[in-house]
Amino acid sequence: METPDLPNHPFTLAMAREIGLSAATLFRLVRRGVLRHPVRDVYVPSAIPDGIELRCQTLRLVLPHDAFICDRTASWLHAGDRALAPNEHLSVPPISCFRPSDHGRLRNKLVDSGEREIRPRDLMTIGGLTVTTPLRTALDLGRLQRTADLKLHGMDTMLGLGAFGYEQLLAEVPGFNRRRGVVELRVLAPLVDGGSESFGESALRLRWYGAGLPRPQTQISIRVHGREVYRIDLGLEDMLFAAEYDGERWHGEEQAEQDEERRRWLARVRGWAIEAFRKPHVFGTQQHAEQRLRTTYNTVRARHGLPPAYFV
Repeated sequence: METPDLPNHPFTLAMAREIGLSAATLFRLVRRGVLRHPVRDVYVPSAIPDGIELRCQTLRLVLPHDAFICDRTASWLHAGDRALAPNEHLSVPPISCFRPSDHGRLRNKLVDSGEREIRPRDLMTIGGLTVTTPLRTALDLGRLQRTADLKLHGMDTMLGLGAFGYEQLLAEVPGFNRRRGVVELRVLAPLVDGGSESFGESALRLRWYGAGLPRPQTQISIRVHGREVYRIDLGLEDMLFAAEYDGERWHGEEQAEQDEERRRWLARVRGWAIEAFRKPHVFGTQQHAEQRLRTTYNTVRARHGLPPAYFV
């Protein structure tokens, strides 16, 4: 398929139709990576570098007036594609935007909206758009996303921006007592770690906790002669035990041999025991990450002369 001439700026489906591009053509271009589809009804040529101003331009095309951006859309505005779940660019949710609770509900097929209580200190302005702060965005994601994996990933991503601290996040949780989603927020907020670099890493860390293992470190630096040569996704450095998530985007077939060679070197030279996981091992009814983590953890404990851990 020949790539058609595209605008050099974000554009809507209506704008695309004016220059002869159908919805089906746009879908194929997204599949090929020629276009990004970050928010509902808006497309961005992939050749344009991502940045916060570009994201603002994108949202201005479709955002209703008198509304603030929140939840998943706020996380994307703050953090870019790092905030997205796998393949979210192919099936984009509506824009998450709300009005303050006394302004009435928005009604628009492009937005997922309503009314929400909000404090002035929970809002900020970016590029002329009103958006929830990274801290408030984290708290809302931790309450309101569909799954625990998405909730933890959202909070990890916001903490990783460095705009607030771990203790600040925990201090805000009691303020949501008796609000929707607060029970799981209380459970997940203490597990948040800004060192997680992807949705898969956050989900794997949640399986790690599900296995009953101690709190792991993230992005463990491996150095040779003082220079960092590798980073391990998560693990226990004192036990030389770790786990890594090989996502489809960054760990395809061409990368697999390099990953294996790296792990063989870490095992042979540094003594690490590393369990590597791919999507089927972590997600779905057949996932077995927790079982594998427990088994290898006890193998490592035995190597250190420690008794096996017993899991409830």
